[in-house]
This record gives sequence, C-alpha cells and structure tokens, in this order.
Amino acid sequence: MSSELERVLAGVEPASASAVADALAYQARLTKPAGSLGALEEVAVRLAGSGGVCPPVMPSPAALAIFAADHGVHAQGVSPWPQEVTVQMVANFLAGGAVANAFAAQVGASVTVVDVGVAADLPAGPGLVVRKIGYGTADLSAGPAMSDGDAVAALEAGISVARSLIDSGARCLITGDMGIANTTASAALISAFTGLDPAEVTGRGTGIDDETHARKVAVVRRALSVNGIEPATGPLRVLAAVGGFEHAAIAGFVLAAAQARVPVILDGVIAGAAALAAQALSPASIDHCVAGHRSAEPGHAAALRHLGLRPLVDLELRLGEGTGALLAHPLVCAAVRVMHEVATFDSAGVSEKPM
Repeated sequence: MSSELERVLAGVEPASASAVADALAYQARLTKPAGSLGALEEVAVRLAGSGGVCPPVMPSPAALAIFAADHGVHAQGVSPWPQEVTVQMVANFLAGGAVANAFAAQVGASVTVVDVGVAADLPAGPGLVVRKIGYGTADLSAGPAMSDGDAVAALEAGISVARSLIDSGARCLITGDMGIANTTASAALISAFTGLDPAEVTGRGTGIDDETHARKVAVVRRALSVNGIEPATGPLRVLAAVGGFEHAAIAGFVLAAAQARVPVILDGVIAGAAALAAQALSPASIDHCVAGHRSAEPGHAAALRHLGLRPLVDLELRLGEGTGALLAHPLVCAAVRVMHEVATFDSAGVSEKPM
C-alpha cells in the first residue's frame, strides 16, 4: 500500500459524536413534531456528524465526477452493448448530452469526466480529466482484473479528483460512473464483500435476457472462484481481483472526501460496490456518505444493507452516471436548510407538546 493511500486512511475520522448529539437535540427544538421529517432528519444529523458541526455546512455547491473505464470481462458476453459505447458516452457527457448532464444542470452541479481506464485514447477537452491506469481491466473471470499496484493507483486517482474538486469549492461530492460491463464487476465485488451468493446480487444491468443473465451469474461465480476470494481475503486484493478501475477510483474519491469531512452522495450499484471497498479499507468513511437512491439492481439493495445506509429516492432507476444521486441532492440540501432556517419553539414563541 502506498504512503499516500496510507495517509488518507489514517486521516479518516468517524462522525463526531458531540455534533450528532447537538444535532439531535436541535432537531427536537425545531417547530415541528419530533420525527415528522422522517429520513430528512436523519440526513441532517448525519451531515452534522460528518462535518463535526451543528448545524451542518450547506452541501452546496455540488460536484459530480463520472469515472469511466472498460472491463475485460465484456468478452464473456455479459452485456448486449459493444464496448465502444464507453468512449461514445464519454463524448456525450463532455458535449452535455447525457441524462447526467441534464440532471446536473437541474441541481446546479458541475460535471467532471475522469478517464481512469477507457480502452481508447480520448481527445483532450474541457471537463475531461485523464488519470488512465490502463486500457480496460483484464477479464476477471480468468484471473485478477488488475494488479494490486494498479488498484492503488486507481484509488489514488479518485483521491486526487476529490481533492481537486474540494479545493475548487465543492461542498458536496457526487459519484458517477460509465463503463460497459461494469455491473458484472459490481456484482462480484458485492458478493465478495457481503458474502451473498452471486445469484442474489447479479442483476440485468442495461437490460439482458434470461440466457445472458444466467451467463453473467456464472461469470461472477467463476471470477470469485478463480481468484480465490474468501471471507478473509483483504479488501485491496478483492478490489484488484474482481473490481474495475472506476470502482477503485470511486472508493478513493469517497475516502478523500471522508478525510476532508465533505459529504458524498452515492449513486447506484457501481457506487455501492465501490463504497463497500471504501468501507472495508476504512469503516469510518461511510459516516460521510449518503445513499442518494436505491437502484433497480438487486446487488445495490444488498450493498446498502451492508453499508447501513437508507436511500433517499427509489424510482427504479438503473442508468448510473450519477443520475440517482443528483436527484437526491436537493433533498440533502433541504434537510440541512431546515437546520439553518426553521425556528425553534422558544425563538418562535410556539408552545411545545406537553410532556
């Protein structure tokens, strides 16, 4: 493990217990029935603990980072889409034509596209950050998807991007992803970190028939076996063996944000798989995360349960790109705004419920 990654891991601290206590007490004094804002109260308290201050810092402006990479396992026929779509969608992001761009514009988030492993050289352009580790991973069903060193390099790419966005003023980071066949790697990671059977966590990704789905489950099962993944296997080895460059980069992105006490809104199944890796490397890092939504992918629900996170939105989305997390951002902001602007019973002269 590199000294840079070690420094980040050493710098991640858990939620502040005192800030959490202050936030809970403050919520009880606001002019509303206790618990009446449901999950939004949990979010506000969570962000207070993450930032170590009550009321929490407004999580705005937000910055979306879309980590793009290709996967050698695509050769196993796990996706109906050609691998070239990864390059084409990166161009679409940079041109502003994807759903993620539309949702980012709706919530006022910046969009940065990060090439950590696309299987082609991309032309330089505004909004593109090149941190390429390789031209796609190896086939995870035949051996390790990447070396431990490449996994660390991808983690550090995510760390670098997070720091750059935070230094530029972002007060909330949002995870995005792009990579044909990345739900296969996600299923393998989720199975490895949760101990669940591949059949329980492998979904249909961008839309596959029953035959392809059965093949996909078999590929995930073979990947775990070929790579000798067991409950005692270390997190870095798991990430390298069956993850993707974008999974490792998103994990690093989460770790750096946690070190800086800046909240991260997680997107769908790819982000959930990456967050499991971050949690395995640093359990406290998840104190700084919010689950933006619940994906239609079965593995995502399993990942959220393991992470202990409650999703804010459930619209049966399965697009990726950061779309579900972007939709959740206004809810996260609203939860924090309540702490800043809603009067307390004593300041408003409103009678509290008798004890």
